[in-house]
This record gives sequence, C-alpha cells and structure tokens, in this order.
Amino acid sequence: MRRRVRTRAIAAVSALGLAAVLSGCGAGGASSDVTLTLVAADYGNGAADSSKKYWADLVERYESDHPDVHIDVSVYSWNDVDRKVKERVDAGDPPDMAQIGAYADYASQGLLYRAGDLLSIPVQADFLSQLSGAGEVNSVQYGMPFAASTRLLFYNKALFAEAGLTPPETWDELVECAEALKADGVKFPYALPLGPEEAQAETLQWLLSGGGGYTDIGGPYGIDSTENVETVSWLRDELVGKGLTGPVAPGKLDRAKAFEAFAAGDVGMLNGHPSLMEMARKKGVTYGMVPIPGAEGGTPSALGVADWMMAFEKNGHRDEIGDFLDFVYSEENVLDFSREYDLLPVTNSASRAMAASGQDKQLKPFLDQLPLSELYPVGKTSWAAVNAAIKQKIGRAVEPGGSPAGVLGELQAAAVRAESAE
Repeated sequence: MRRRVRTRAIAAVSALGLAAVLSGCGAGGASSDVTLTLVAADYGNGAADSSKKYWADLVERYESDHPDVHIDVSVYSWNDVDRKVKERVDAGDPPDMAQIGAYADYASQGLLYRAGDLLSIPVQADFLSQLSGAGEVNSVQYGMPFAASTRLLFYNKALFAEAGLTPPETWDELVECAEALKADGVKFPYALPLGPEEAQAETLQWLLSGGGGYTDIGGPYGIDSTENVETVSWLRDELVGKGLTGPVAPGKLDRAKAFEAFAAGDVGMLNGHPSLMEMARKKGVTYGMVPIPGAEGGTPSALGVADWMMAFEKNGHRDEIGDFLDFVYSEENVLDFSREYDLLPVTNSASRAMAASGQDKQLKPFLDQLPLSELYPVGKTSWAAVNAAIKQKIGRAVEPGGSPAGVLGELQAAAVRAESAE
C-alpha cells in the first residue's frame, strides 16, 4: 500500500514572486487554514467528567502546534451519537471523523478512508492485532479502535461475607450463591440486564461461557446453535425461573440500571466492565472481581468490546486528518483517555505501559483478558441490524414459558436475511 510522507510543499511561483502552500493530496486544493469536524461519543456520567473536557484539552494541545488546522468536536451521548452521524451522512454532510460504535456500514458504502491511507506506519502497526482485525472489511482496515473493555463477574463482598459465600467458578456454583443471597433478602441475587440498552453484551458473554457465540468458527452466524439454545434455556430455568434475577424482568432491565443497583448495594453478582469499579467505590460498596463462570468451569473466551474511529472521504483533508489521528493515538493520549474513563488501551505501547504501572493495577484483570477476548462481528455490515434485533427480542427467550429455541431461531433468520441483503 502506498504510504505518503507528510510534508507540505512550498512552490515558488516566480512570475508573481509569490509562494503557494499546497495542502495534502486529499484536501482538494490549496488552503492555508483547515477546519476538521469530529463527532464523538460521551464516556462520562455527567458534566464533571464529560468527554468534552478530554477533547478540549487534546485539541488545545494539538492546535497550539498546528495553528493552520482547527478541530471542531461535537460530543453526544451514546443514545444519540450514532443517529447524529447517520443524519449527517444521509444529508450529504458527513463529519471528517466520527468516533462511534460501528463503522462497517459506512465502509461498505465506500464512504471511508482506509486506515492505511491516514495513519503513519508505526501508529497503524501499534494497534492490538485482534482489534485491527476486527476493524477490517474484506481484509482492509477502515475502523480504527478507539476504546476497549472486557467483562468480569463483580460480586458484593459484604453480601457474600454475610452469607458465608466464596465467588463462583461454575454455573451450578453461581446458582447456589444466588439462592443463598435470595434467602438473605438481597434484591437482585444476580442482575441479568437483557433490556434494550446493551442486551447484546450480556447475551454474548453468556453464550461464550456456554461454549457458543454469535458466529461459527468459519464466520457465518450461528445464533441458534445447540450450545446457544442450551445456554439460554439454562438461564430461563435455573436463574430467571427460580426467581434469582430480582424484581425486574431481565428483558426490561438495562445495564445502566443494573450498575446503579450494584452501586447501591442491591445486587449480589453481575457481569461488569471497568467503569463499574469507580461507580461502586463512590458509593462505598466493597466488591470483588473474578473470571466469568463457565458451564463446567472457567469461560473459554471473555467478551471484548471496542468502539471505533473512522474518517469520511467526502471533504478531503486526508493529510490533516491523518496527522491529527497520529496525535490522538500517541501513547500519552491513549493512556490519558483509558485512565480517565477506566477503559483499556487499544495500542500495544499504551497496553505495555499500563501493565507496568502500579496506578493501573485495578485494570490489570481486564487487560489480561483482552488479547484472547471475542468481539462482536463488527466487520459484518449486517451486524447493525442483527445487534438491534438481539436487543429487541432476547429478553423474551428467558421469560417463564419463553422459547429459547424459537427466539434464537428468529434471530438467526434475521441474521441470514441481513447477510443476504449486503
């Protein structure tokens, strides 16, 4: 792949005695002043820790060294950011860059720059390999990983101590713990958030712990596999059916509400990502973290989640975008963002620095899981539709009297239709 050297050529125009500053080859003409637009997701929980502050500091430092480039950042909540980007794309006015949850739809439409046409070789090579691979469509990387996380089983140490429990390693032990917590009056012995906010994450973690997943080894969807039907049937019968998941039906419980309940001391166990640590600490909840229990023992693979940066071609400015993204992905800036929001670095250099730093020891259990984690099939342009269908339907599968085979069959059929429509 052709790599460019980022320099600005200054051509002497002898007839006029003038000098023209030429922009990069993606910029669409000469310009001495460029404004780049970025739409980004908010990882904060309010004004005090909004991502607006992170981007404002980063942009100020970048612009101080690049006075001819201005970065205009718009930050939206996760409830709005994907829609905001889509609205701009549909209106023919995409931002130069977007940092959201998926990229494949835009790549398949031919709207995005290739990562290799933007980033310098050292920066692109620094991405964790499984994240680079997940950012590819037809073996070409368009999605640049921006933030990552994995999952562990969180448990309330005080509630476990009162019940004389040790953390579970198997599904059967998890049920025994949940039954003891229920007997002690714990509101949510195990919180099972299968509501529409992030049902796809909780579902995939359970499918992985049962030896299944969303896709088969060869790549096609296998949502209604025997392993998956057995896992969801177990959830329906052994957790939900025994009243061990609390007063809110799993299909109506969102992850944010489950996390809030854990931080309030009302949850015995739940699957959580790193941001739950700070929530619990602020509320004075003592917690422990262990690997997700598997059907017979340790989970074969942990769930990994990544969010993505992408750059749209329409407005040009390829060189300026690439230079800014090289700055975004410097070790210092990746570490700063990861530490600010209790997330995992997406680069090898920042991951090594975090692993060696005492200040990040609370993230090490999550960091250790990331290289072997399994991500959503984000490289499939069908994933957006499948993801939406899982959020809408999976809760019905674990209702008393629900049909795991029927619901998973519906989801598999939806996935096949979405694949055929690509």
